[in-house]
Amino acid sequence: MNIFRPYYKEVFAKFSDRWGGVSNPPYHELNLALHVEDNPIDVLKNREILAKKFDFYIENLIFMEQTHSDNIKIINDTFTNKQVNCDGIITNKPNIPLMVMVADCIPVLLYDRVKKVISAVHAGRNGTFKQISKKAVTIMKEEFGSNPEDIVVSLGPSIHSCCYEVGEDLADIAIKSFGEKYVAKRDGSFYLDLQTLNLDQLVSVGVKEENIEISPTCTSCDKNYFSYRRDGVTGRFAGVIKLHG
Repeated sequence: MNIFRPYYKEVFAKFSDRWGGVSNPPYHELNLALHVEDNPIDVLKNREILAKKFDFYIENLIFMEQTHSDNIKIINDTFTNKQVNCDGIITNKPNIPLMVMVADCIPVLLYDRVKKVISAVHAGRNGTFKQISKKAVTIMKEEFGSNPEDIVVSLGPSIHSCCYEVGEDLADIAIKSFGEKYVAKRDGSFYLDLQTLNLDQLVSVGVKEENIEISPTCTSCDKNYFSYRRDGVTGRFAGVIKLHG
């Protein structure tokens, strides 16, 4: 399902799952990442399959060498690299699909429906602690004149607090930095709620809560998605967003 339709027909935004590709176990089937020691030929074939399925030109695809940072790049007419060393990308250029790859981290897709600006963000634990989703909105505002109230956001399938167990040290950091509401304690263990933390960070910078969609799918629970926490050696699925020309 195109997550921002039928309301915004000028944008395509969708999350893949793990099925329909050519990769062999443990990367089966539609692994989209080159950095996980899958056969590169299979990965490139999977990207071609995704491009056909999602109706974009593979040669226009922009993806990230994700480093769990809060580094965000703007893709403009002078940008020539197809792989960008960062964890967030933003553009207002049509027919340039932006891709974020994950296997438990949150794939965040943002769309300014007035200024016609899109962004793809990799919000793992480190990125979330560095408030990368909030930073993306700030850059959209500063560089493109976006009003945060016009931005719609989708947080895709990712590991939820039912499964995202962390050590007491990380739980303490989250509580001291952001508050107790983002950490649950069960049977002596601590569980982190990255979804609510990203939601609140987005709201704090002016995005309306009703414009933020959070996928209920936990990647660790649902085997239709790759999960690093569940499987260790595994592939990556993706969120893709593109403005139609």
